[in-house]
Amino acid sequence: MAAATATNDSLWQTIRDEARRAMAADPVFGKSLADAVLVHDDFGAALADLIGRRLGGDATERARFTAFALDAFRGSPELIEAAGRDLQAIVRSDPAIASLLAPLLHFKGYVALQAWRVSHWLWRHDHRDAALLFQNEASNVLQVSIHPAAQIGASVYLDHATGIVIGANVVIGDEVTLLQNVSIGRSSELPTRSPRIGRGVYIGAGATILGDISIGDFAKIGAGTIVTSDVPGGCTAVGNPARLTNCPEPASVA
Repeated sequence: MAAATATNDSLWQTIRDEARRAMAADPVFGKSLADAVLVHDDFGAALADLIGRRLGGDATERARFTAFALDAFRGSPELIEAAGRDLQAIVRSDPAIASLLAPLLHFKGYVALQAWRVSHWLWRHDHRDAALLFQNEASNVLQVSIHPAAQIGASVYLDHATGIVIGANVVIGDEVTLLQNVSIGRSSELPTRSPRIGRGVYIGAGATILGDISIGDFAKIGAGTIVTSDVPGGCTAVGNPARLTNCPEPASVA
């Protein structure tokens, strides 16, 4: 936990340095940077305020969402660690991004994912109505609907992040990238079971993943693919219905 705290402190200092440089380069934009970044003492406070700004329609709602987020971050500091890893994953994954500040302030997929982290914390602490409120507002405002009962790892990137739907009890591992219009959830045949997405999986735009299935580590799901059966690790699934291609060669036996 001490190492995570040090990493978050370093990350926060980098963000503040980027904000100061941006203010010097563009004083008109600088006021918004001061309000969003420089007035806050730490990354958690800035992130809670960001969630409140994006989800709250007026000052009262903004304060309520911010307060919920602050409670979650104070109750579970690992949420801040995950948020930092998510932010760094965007910079690693997106060649158009060269700084932490831009995705923090402007990428709705990032704030939607952090709002989900708060909603999941609320859900686990039996604040179900508040958790569903977060889901509803994120869906209405950000076009991203993630059920509070889902489970999502860290270093996750919701790229473009319009029309993403992730249902209850879906499990998503670390280092996963999802593009726009992805749906992951239960099927009508097995309504009590949801997909399990492994580490490092890439899910292309418009893909649908349904049912009691597993997507193995580092698999790729092509754009528009409909997946209703398991995808082994390292394979690429394309088409409707999905077919497998580019699977790793099985290890030879001496």
